[in-house]
Amino acid sequence: MTILVTGAAGFIGYHASEALLAAGERVVGLDNLNAYYDPALKQARLARLERHEGFRFERLDLADDAAVMALVEREQPDRILHLAAQAGVRYSLENPFAYARSNLLGHLAILEAARRLGDDLSHLVYASSSSVYGERSAVPFAETDASETPASLYAATKRADELMSASYCSLYGIPATGLRFFTVYGPWGRPDMAYWLFADAMLSGRPIKVFNNGDMERDFTYIDDIVEPLGRILADAPARGRHAVYNIGGSSPVRLMDMIETLEGALGLTAEKIMLPMQPGDVTRTFADTAKLEADYGYKATTRLEDGLPRFADWYRNWREGTA
Repeated sequence: MTILVTGAAGFIGYHASEALLAAGERVVGLDNLNAYYDPALKQARLARLERHEGFRFERLDLADDAAVMALVEREQPDRILHLAAQAGVRYSLENPFAYARSNLLGHLAILEAARRLGDDLSHLVYASSSSVYGERSAVPFAETDASETPASLYAATKRADELMSASYCSLYGIPATGLRFFTVYGPWGRPDMAYWLFADAMLSGRPIKVFNNGDMERDFTYIDDIVEPLGRILADAPARGRHAVYNIGGSSPVRLMDMIETLEGALGLTAEKIMLPMQPGDVTRTFADTAKLEADYGYKATTRLEDGLPRFADWYRNWREGTA
């Protein structure tokens, strides 16, 4: 059996591919290796995946639907783990069409590929985002909550992906599961995320930018707590035409200032802080209600930020020194 993993050179895609390969699966990885952040990091992740005999890589833009169809027809994957997307909230303010191309056209290409595979495809699992909930005071966020007021274009495209998926599942009998990820962090992470930006600034002797004057909370989720259930979810072939959406997060929000304090302890440094107002498109808090995922898949995040963030800090020091 073959699993197609889109965004295989990305943060979650890399870790998920490693776990699948370690479990003996054959993985075809797809990524366009764009320059949203340093492609050298993506190449380094990819080099580690290419050590596995069961891995093959295809450099491809998801919005090139003809190329996607050709790849899928050639490889005939049994399952698809669709993680590729244009990430980031602030980047969407100046580069909106990148989101339409990757997150809308790219997602549609995967849905069309799934349709053409028909009964040969046992499961499509795709990445959504906690950002679909927008700004809200009622916590925790549950899948039954309204998600019609996204605060950013990125969030709007992710909600659109869910709606398109629901439509395709109903029309063509595709079995699909969407996962709303909550602030995933850890080794080999993304350089555009706050924990990485803060670590880089602190180790370089620069001040850190703290938005909304630090009055923010995030439901940080360590990468291992994301990857661990992915294999089980992928392997669970749902009924034809079934479309489900789950929150997947730590269910333990942390104040931004407490995260900074934890990172300071892990790095042995004190950050100089520049307090700034809220950025457009951002939200004050996130908090995952994971009861649905717990009931269906026995999921429960186990890694506290106090344990996971130092692991990232150790890895990041090695990455900067070229020894990761």
